[in-house]
Amino acid sequence: FIGPSGCGKSTVLRSINRMHEVIPRAWVDGQILLDGDNLYGKGVDPVRVRSQIGMVFQRPNPFPTMTIAENVLAGVKLNNKRISKKAADELVESSLRGANLWEEVKDRLDAPGAGLSGGQQQRLCIARAIAVKPDVLLMDEPCSALDPISTLAIEDLIHELKQDYTIVIVTHNMQQATRVSDRTGFFNIAGTGKPGKLIEFDDTRTIFENPANQQTQDYVTGRFG
Repeated sequence: FIGPSGCGKSTVLRSINRMHEVIPRAWVDGQILLDGDNLYGKGVDPVRVRSQIGMVFQRPNPFPTMTIAENVLAGVKLNNKRISKKAADELVESSLRGANLWEEVKDRLDAPGAGLSGGQQQRLCIARAIAVKPDVLLMDEPCSALDPISTLAIEDLIHELKQDYTIVIVTHNMQQATRVSDRTGFFNIAGTGKPGKLIEFDDTRTIFENPANQQTQDYVTGRFG
């Protein structure tokens, strides 16, 4: 998802796994379907939705009082899943390997997660998200607080993860959108006091090289935004 600030990209992203429900007076009208099932259907448990659809936020947010290993397992335990120590150890390793972090932390799994560098913390948050084995990963500007080297590491990781997960990412960095995404949605502000809206959705190459809408053309060529 690309578009100027305030056009609703992050709001739409958060509504996909019902994270907007923690915001007072926020609500959704309509349906969001995953494999044909309405995530807002009657009786659908938001906790189950969030286990299917993981979330990685703009700033790395490991639990500060937890170790690296405990951070990885946090989502599993929040879902009240019982797990043996052997299975837990295997899950920690596989999740950290999946986030390209295992080799960097395997000798200090009992160290605080908050003691890692910013880029490592964000990969730890990704490991925590994939530990619950979701179908979808949502990423809300996951590189905006990171340096260029850490950003490259996250982008490389996204390329690997998208072989196994559907990934939806919000970014203000259009070059990043062209590097990591297969399809792109452009959102724009509809007007003062009005909600933003989706203007165009297509293959990323089409959006950046031959968009159908003039608003998209103006944004990707830098005429506004």
